[in-house]
Amino acid sequence: MAGNTILLAVVSSFSTCQQNYFALQVGKMGLKCRIIPSAVTGSPKFERMFCAQQNCVELYPVFLITLWMAGWYFNEVFAAILGLVYIYGRHKYFWGYSEATEKRMSGLELSLRTLSLSTVLSSLGIANCCLEEYLDLHITKNLRRPF
Repeated sequence: MAGNTILLAVVSSFSTCQQNYFALQVGKMGLKCRIIPSAVTGSPKFERMFCAQQNCVELYPVFLITLWMAGWYFNEVFAAILGLVYIYGRHKYFWGYSEATEKRMSGLELSLRTLSLSTVLSSLGIANCCLEEYLDLHITKNLRRPF
């Protein structure tokens, strides 16, 4: 199950840096637009950037959980690649949304599809481990046998 998880840790670190970067960009835009801290309304550019950052924060726990579960129970390399694709999708989403609301869709779709796939892989991996542990059914080993 959880052997060497360095790739998952690297992707998690990248995503943490991305979250900090998004927050920094919102802060800079707030200063540029003369938004007094704790206010979340002002210029449309600031509001779009703030909303994009908040939406990224909302999905961040889901991303981390599915990244690690898919890595532990399915495949670490595949999960790490999906994690990088998710980070790229969030980048496109953040900057697209910051420019114009309608420009957020490609990044949103990419990141949500990546999260969905990670969730499915996590579920399959966990189900397989449960079947092996509690019912002594070795589905993945049986699938590999004919080949």
